[in-house]
Amino acid sequence: MPPSQTIATLQALIQGRDPASGVPLPAESVLHRAEVLRALLAAVSALEQSAQRAQRRAQLPENVGRSWSETEQAALVAGFEAGESPAALAAKHGRTLRAIEARLERLGLLRPEQRTTRGGFAGVSDAPSRIRSRRTRSPSAARSARRARH
Repeated sequence: MPPSQTIATLQALIQGRDPASGVPLPAESVLHRAEVLRALLAAVSALEQSAQRAQRRAQLPENVGRSWSETEQAALVAGFEAGESPAALAAKHGRTLRAIEARLERLGLLRPEQRTTRGGFAGVSDAPSRIRSRRTRSPSAARSARRARH
């Protein structure tokens, strides 16, 4: 049964109607209990969220979330050094622009201020966080900063 049909069936039950005929269910039906209605509402919500997640995922490039192979990383470096833009590299590698810029930064080919994207996840502000700035320091710089605070 497709998710949309499942949701329609659950919504009919929530409304106290037979999903097939639309006829109101008897007043003594278990479906009129508050805990059953809450469970049905939770199920509808979960199915809708799952459908939305699947829809968003379908719009992402094919390699989102996959590890970088040595071959792919070498091709990324070669393309960048040949003058290809990060956006073109993102399309070529089936990755997001954010992933391309993060990988180039990690490889030392792009400085943080050269990135057009910021943060690691949607909803993260453009201002670099204290946690992120600590991670980008070398271990010796981090030790020096800790000593200076104490």
